[in-house]
Amino acid sequence: MTTTIVTTGADAAPRPDPRPTRPDRRHRWARRAPLLPALVFAIVVTQLPFLFTLYLSTQSWNALRPGSQEFIGLANYATVLTDGRLRAALLNTVVLTASSVFASVLLGLGLAILLDRRFPGRGIVRTLLITPFLVMPMAAALLWKHAIYNPSYGLINGILGGSTDWVSQYPMVSVVAALVWQWTPFMMLIILAGLQSQSLETLEAARVDGAGPWQTFTRITLPYLRPYLELGALLGSIYLVQTFDAVFTITQGGPGRATTNLPYEIYLTTFRKFEYGEAAAAGVVVVIGTIVVATFALRVISSLFRMEDAR
Repeated sequence: MTTTIVTTGADAAPRPDPRPTRPDRRHRWARRAPLLPALVFAIVVTQLPFLFTLYLSTQSWNALRPGSQEFIGLANYATVLTDGRLRAALLNTVVLTASSVFASVLLGLGLAILLDRRFPGRGIVRTLLITPFLVMPMAAALLWKHAIYNPSYGLINGILGGSTDWVSQYPMVSVVAALVWQWTPFMMLIILAGLQSQSLETLEAARVDGAGPWQTFTRITLPYLRPYLELGALLGSIYLVQTFDAVFTITQGGPGRATTNLPYEIYLTTFRKFEYGEAAAAGVVVVIGTIVVATFALRVISSLFRMEDAR
C-alpha cells in the first residue's frame, strides 16, 4: 500500500521575497552615493553641451549677421551630407584614419613580437618605444613640422640631402607619418599584452608537432591575437578620427584642402565662416560615427573578458 503525503500551504517552505529589504536598499545607495558627484559632473560637462549642440544644429545662425538665427530643422544635416567641402573632408578623414591605424597596428605588431623575446636592455628599449605616446599631440606635431620636415634644417633633408619641402609635396603622408609615430606604441602595448597572455603549453605543443616559427605564428599566434588587433584598431580609430592637432599644426588643411578632415573643417566653419549651426551639425555627425565605432570596441572588449573567464 502506498501512502501519499500532501503538503499543505502551512507546511510548505516559505518562498523568499524577491524584493530587496529596506536595509539592502540603503546599503546599495550608500555604495552609490560617493559616485553621484562624479556622475552629475559628467552629465553637466558632456551631456548638457551635447544637447545644446543638437539644438544648435537645427538653427541657421551666422555670427556675422546678428538676429539671423532661426529654426530650420534638419537642413544643416542635408548641407553636411551634400556639400562638396564636407564630403571631401569626410573622405580625407577616412583616408587619414584608416592609413594611420593600419600602419600603427602593423608596426606595433612587429615591435611587440620583438619585445616579447628576452634580450639585454629590454626594459630600456620598451620604455624608449613607449615615449612617443606620452608626448603631447601639439608638441609632437611641432616636432615633426620643424625638426623633421623643415626643408632647410629638417632631419630628413639632413640625412638624404637636398631641400625637399615634404609638407607641401606630400601633405597627407606627412600627417600620417607623425600620427603613426605617436600611436604605434599604443598598438604595441595592446598586442604585447596579448602575446604575453598566450599559453606557452600550446606553443610548445606546436613545436613538438614539428611546426616552424612561421606556421606557429600564422596558425596559432595570429588567430589568438585577432581580438587584440581589433581592439587596438577600434580604439585607435576612435581617437584618430578626431585628429585636429597634427592637421592644424603641420599642414593647416593644405595645400588646398588635401588634408582637411572633419574636425579641422568644423573649426573652419565655426571660426572662419561663423556658421554655427552647420558646424554643430557636422560635429553631431562625427559624434555619431564615433559612437558606432565605440560600440564595436566595447563588443571586442567584452569578448576579451569572456576569453579570460573561460580560462
